[in-house]
Amino acid sequence: MTSQQEERGFWLYDLKIETVLDGRTPVCRHIEGESFLVEGEALVFAPGTRVSMYALAALLPLLPVKQRQTDPDDWISTDAEVACPDPHCGGRFRITRLPEKRWFSHAATTGLPEDRAVPYWQKDTQHER
Repeated sequence: MTSQQEERGFWLYDLKIETVLDGRTPVCRHIEGESFLVEGEALVFAPGTRVSMYALAALLPLLPVKQRQTDPDDWISTDAEVACPDPHCGGRFRITRLPEKRWFSHAATTGLPEDRAVPYWQKDTQHER
C-alpha cells in the first residue's frame, strides 16, 4: 500500500470557469471565452484576465462543492452555469470539471494541532505558476 492509500484524505477536481454570452448582451464587463482555473484552493488567472468581484462573489460558494465528487443525479453535478448577479446582464459563467484531480491529505489541510502535518502548499510546488 502506498502512503497516499494509507493516509486519510480526499480528491478535488480542478475546475475551469469560463464566461459565456451565447448572444446575450452583457451589461457588466464580461468577455466571451475569458476564463480562470481553480487548482486546489487557488484561483489561477491568466495575465490580463479580469473578473467582476460581484460575479466572483456569486461563484465562490459553488466552487468547493463543484470540486468534489457528487452523485450524478445531484443538481450540482448537472447544472454548470451561473448567471451574473446583475439581473439585467446576459453574462453567465460555465463551471467545468477538468479531468485532473488532486489528492489532499487530511493532515496537510487541517488546522487541528493534533492532526496537523506539513501544509500541502509547502510540499507540492509542481503546480505553481
